[in-house]
Amino acid sequence: MTATDLAQRRRPAAGQSMSRLLRPHAWSFAAVVVLQVIGAVAGLAPLLAVVELGRVLLSPGLLDQGHVWFVVFAGAAGLLVRLLFTAASSGLGHVLDGRVQLTLRRQLAARLGRVPIGWLSRRRTGELAKVVGEDVSAVHPFIAHTPGELVSAFVVPLVSLVYLFAVDWRLTLITLIPVALAMALVPLLMLPARTREQQEFDAAMGRIAGSVVEFVQGIAVVKVFGGSGRAHRAFLSAVDDFVAVFSRWVRGMSVVAAGMQLALAPPFVLLVVLAGGAALITTGSMAAADLLPFLLLGLGLTAPVAALGHGFDDVQAARRAIGRIREVLAVRPLPEPARPAVPRGHRVELRGVRFAYEDGHEVLRGIDLVLEPGTVTAIVGPSGSGKSTLVRLLPRFFDPTHGSVVLGGVDLREIGGRELYRMVSFVFQDVHLLRASVADNIALAVPHAGPDDVVRAARLAGIHDRILELPRGYDTVIGEEAGLSGGEAQRIALARALLADAPVLVLDEATSFADPQTEQAVRRALARLAGERTILLIAHRLETVTGADTVVMLENGEIVERGGPAALLARGGRFAAFWQSHRTVLRGGRPR
Repeated sequence: MTATDLAQRRRPAAGQSMSRLLRPHAWSFAAVVVLQVIGAVAGLAPLLAVVELGRVLLSPGLLDQGHVWFVVFAGAAGLLVRLLFTAASSGLGHVLDGRVQLTLRRQLAARLGRVPIGWLSRRRTGELAKVVGEDVSAVHPFIAHTPGELVSAFVVPLVSLVYLFAVDWRLTLITLIPVALAMALVPLLMLPARTREQQEFDAAMGRIAGSVVEFVQGIAVVKVFGGSGRAHRAFLSAVDDFVAVFSRWVRGMSVVAAGMQLALAPPFVLLVVLAGGAALITTGSMAAADLLPFLLLGLGLTAPVAALGHGFDDVQAARRAIGRIREVLAVRPLPEPARPAVPRGHRVELRGVRFAYEDGHEVLRGIDLVLEPGTVTAIVGPSGSGKSTLVRLLPRFFDPTHGSVVLGGVDLREIGGRELYRMVSFVFQDVHLLRASVADNIALAVPHAGPDDVVRAARLAGIHDRILELPRGYDTVIGEEAGLSGGEAQRIALARALLADAPVLVLDEATSFADPQTEQAVRRALARLAGERTILLIAHRLETVTGADTVVMLENGEIVERGGPAALLARGGRFAAFWQSHRTVLRGGRPR
């Protein structure tokens, strides 16, 4: 099974997604629609009452007061029924919306808690935040408001047309001219170009949301390393991209939208009705009193049609949002073994490991590697050589496409997740700390740890003295009472991993933001711990490699050299050249 199989599943059809969403709430949604239909039909009673009063008052002969009062009371009763039923429909719709959103967020939270960590690591934080936040919220108009708009758009015109056809079919057809013109423009909104522009707009919204989140979350790091200018330019680039996409979308929609608004504008509708009515009245084909229902109900035909456009917009937005939600819910978690095996020891073996994020593009090619207990193995190589992918296989962020990763004589796929993370802890370059106290962040994997254990782990990670400088020491809430630089956050994460006391420790450039003095302290701590752990690390500085027992040189996803650091340097091969080029760059020169 490839990572693509895990991360990308066929998106369910939009209609299927909507039906699945509402299937558990079918009776409640049906009640929302039925209540709205009754309210919409009752809402016509006041208009029909006015029409009937006009015809009675304009008719010759004696005035039937009883009939007049009956019409008045009928109109008032219709208005009351409309208020009661539409209020009930709206209230039930909002309750149903709350239930659906709660269900979706619970499903997303449960699925995100079980998806492969590697899948999460390859997703932008802002995009996932948009799915859980904005996309779930996009369901609200569809459930709480759209039923009322669409029911009014269909039921009100239908009942009105039946009544108007009974009065005069000719003027009814004339009254429908503005509606026909507006509906003729609807296909222009569904052209492939408009659909493509809408998709580009949604994608641009996701990119700008992601850039905002990452810019804000990483501001401390970029400031420490003088990269605020680059980060700001990246944010502005996302904004400029959004503006360009939005401008294209508006230009494509504006002409059609303006034409529809003009056709449905009350003055234009009134002009058409009056012109047609005048022509029929002057020829003696229609009584003057019969024009009144067209002036009232004819104008009412256009407002629901206009609402119909907004209702379909909400439906389409909800369909797209549910599609993105379903994509996340369709990501399958890594399979758990039916009968988990327990590793015997913490010797690690990679046997013929191949891995591809996408079909046809392997990142790792035939990796055979043994990590003995009590040793430190350093992975080095140029950017894109597959270092991070390799170390992420050990905590089972992904499963290999081919081959196996074995811990204590057991394939990782046969070890339960709880047992695996009891034996393997990891620290990566990109660290995310919780909005909690420093002590809680360090003790995340060992919530029952005592204060002395937390302090000991912080000392080993070289962060204890910095913690004491915070407003409330270990009780300081990160992100509220104090912020930490990138290097400090990495050392908090390292202290967390050390406190977990797992026999296997994976470090992916875990001290890349640390200053040389701190990194040296961390190296000394790792040297003291090496006798008890199997350590696999990617070194940010080559000096870190000198303390490793074994160095593995990767190029293009393959192991090209391995051995002790001194022996590899003496051999004068690819590792030696790689070492020399980095030392030359650090001295400010050029590699020869």
